[in-house]
Amino acid sequence: MKRFYKSAGVTEAPDGFAVVLDGKPVRTPAKRPLAVPTRALAEAIAEEWLMQGDTVDPKRLPLTRLASIALDLVAPRREAVVAEVVKYASTDLVCYRAEQPRELAERQHAAWQALIDWVTLRFDAPLAVTSSILPVAQSPASLKAFEAAVAAYDTSRLAALHFATAACGSLVVALALIEGRIDAAAAFASAELDESYEIERWGEDAEQAKRRATLREDIALAARFVSLLTE
Repeated sequence: MKRFYKSAGVTEAPDGFAVVLDGKPVRTPAKRPLAVPTRALAEAIAEEWLMQGDTVDPKRLPLTRLASIALDLVAPRREAVVAEVVKYASTDLVCYRAEQPRELAERQHAAWQALIDWVTLRFDAPLAVTSSILPVAQSPASLKAFEAAVAAYDTSRLAALHFATAACGSLVVALALIEGRIDAAAAFASAELDESYEIERWGEDAEQAKRRATLREDIALAARFVSLLTE
């Protein structure tokens, strides 16, 4: 799409701060005005638009995309999004451990057990761990606690959590990221621990490298989005 504006800025709106191009509001794909809770996030989104060249590349508008997801896809269906996120806790990545090789098992324990211990204390939601390939049943009380925690997020943070959970394949890792317990690099390392181990042994092909690069970017985006919500 050819660039159709000269300036990008921020203006106060009833529901936060709106991003404007030449004074006119940016709109989401569903035609909603793009407004976010904090000026810091709005200014970062405006900067994305300002840094576009002669053409507008949607791939270079990641914050805009995540803010639009919050408004168009999360806000109208909060209960369904909460359910989708909490479902990951039933079969969370960090609960499934290898017995062999020993080095992998030790890495899993070192990276993942601290996160399980953290969610146990933070949300009163202990999780069972197994080395079996069969699913392990998690406590209904823990799942209920996760549901209450996730439902308490505002729309923007819920969108970031949903995005991070899907990227990581783990609610535990995503919660630790959104809550600031770990940074984006640690979240990527935890989510990709098994694959990273296999790459060390057998190497990485081009398709893997591309997928992992995208995952790294998605996790970093969720972390940055949340950080801008707190500034």
